[in-house]
Amino acid sequence: MGLLDSFEKGLERAVNSAFAKTFRSGIQPVEIASALRREADTNAAVVSRERIITPSDYLVRLSSEDHERMLALGHALNDELFALLTAHARTQGYSFAGPLHISLEADPHVATGTVRVNSSAVESSVSWQGVIEIDGRQHTLASARTVIGRGGDADITIADAGSSRRHAEILWDGERAMLRDLGSTNGTKIDDQKIREAALAPGTSFTIGRTRLIFRVVPVSNPSAGTQREVRR
Repeated sequence: MGLLDSFEKGLERAVNSAFAKTFRSGIQPVEIASALRREADTNAAVVSRERIITPSDYLVRLSSEDHERMLALGHALNDELFALLTAHARTQGYSFAGPLHISLEADPHVATGTVRVNSSAVESSVSWQGVIEIDGRQHTLASARTVIGRGGDADITIADAGSSRRHAEILWDGERAMLRDLGSTNGTKIDDQKIREAALAPGTSFTIGRTRLIFRVVPVSNPSAGTQREVRR
């Protein structure tokens, strides 16, 4: 079963057949789903061999008449559109540029039976940011030097009695990272080996006291002017 078939099945579960008859004219819900899927495909940007970013913010513009009909479906339509686009992104190997958001809006300039989809473009707007992950939470690295420790003056504070107030620092130039111990009492470890200074590759984990930290490089999207696609019946 294809994704659009799955969408239609879900829509059938959400509304009864009598209500669905009101959509014999004007735009059909499945056409909105198809337009969103094409928008995601068209604006997907390859930012690395293992990373494809697609827009996360979608605005669906409809005629006033079509918009009123879609609103009658309530949350069912939005839920199905969200599920469909999420499943499509997973199948294609896409990562959304941010939290997924889909909204519908009435536009007096859009003719009945027409869908216009605006999304935030990601091309030439993706940069890479170094972060430190602790217990699933990511802390952004400063552009030059980030101090880690249990002291209140550290840039990243960890509640670990086994760490020094200013335990270690990470030097980050936007492309490469270096981990340096700051003369801590218990040392800084990579693979259970104490280090004084070591290069950090993305995904490297290290230990301060009893705390495990992971260095990651993540894409950051700064949406540029939106793109627009039009679909006519």
